[in-house]
Amino acid sequence: MEADLLSGDVALVTGGGGEIGGAIAVRLASRGAAVLVADIRLAGAEAIAAAITAAGGRAHPLQVDMRAADQIEAAVKTAVDRFGKLNILVNVAAAVTPDGTAETIGLEEWNNAIAINLTGAFLTAKYAIPEMRKTGDGRIVNIASQLGQIGVPRRSPYSTTKAALIHYTKCLAVDHARDGIRANTLSPGAIDTARSLHRYGSREVSNQKRGPAHLLGRIGTVDEIAAAALFLASRESSFVTGTDLLVDGGYLAFKGTTAAFGE
Repeated sequence: MEADLLSGDVALVTGGGGEIGGAIAVRLASRGAAVLVADIRLAGAEAIAAAITAAGGRAHPLQVDMRAADQIEAAVKTAVDRFGKLNILVNVAAAVTPDGTAETIGLEEWNNAIAINLTGAFLTAKYAIPEMRKTGDGRIVNIASQLGQIGVPRRSPYSTTKAALIHYTKCLAVDHARDGIRANTLSPGAIDTARSLHRYGSREVSNQKRGPAHLLGRIGTVDEIAAAALFLASRESSFVTGTDLLVDGGYLAFKGTTAAFGE
């Protein structure tokens, strides 16, 4: 793809201070977009924005709690004030949800997952869409999960809210197609992140335990998710809306079969 693929575009990336969100923010900026890097951890947002600026891109960090409507509204306003418009929204921010069942998960934990994973996406769209409508070329990318398509043991808050996010994004696509706004979800599979390293101890162990469940025999990388997000956030996907792009190394295609490739 050309270096100027997103020239003239302005993006708001929530969760932009994390590994996946940061990789997406950097990728969008490298293709010419100005990026407002929003994260509940200001230090993370600042680090990503600094990396973008050091590479010659345009970025601004902002602390944003996805549970706070006023902060989300302010983020949209900041993007427009600093960069002149807003036409790309990528929601990566997500709640770290507890393992458990209906008996053990607390109501506060359940509501927190809904507030961040679902209501946060509603609020960002609510405030971003009027600005996107002005451009006639809006693009919304909500990061969901392969777990939003299957039942997952002891992960009901995360799995349920990601499933709802996929459906909500389809509704956004239907409601705002005539405004020139496209909306899609991107559902990553198992990805090599610091969180997975913490759980499994090393990349090797993580891949050994999780890789065989994928047709490609390995887990994914944050750069592969960033590349997919760039596609959905760019004009390269101009005929794509209301869909979920599954980037999972063939996990769901393989799940339930006895062996890869029929062996």
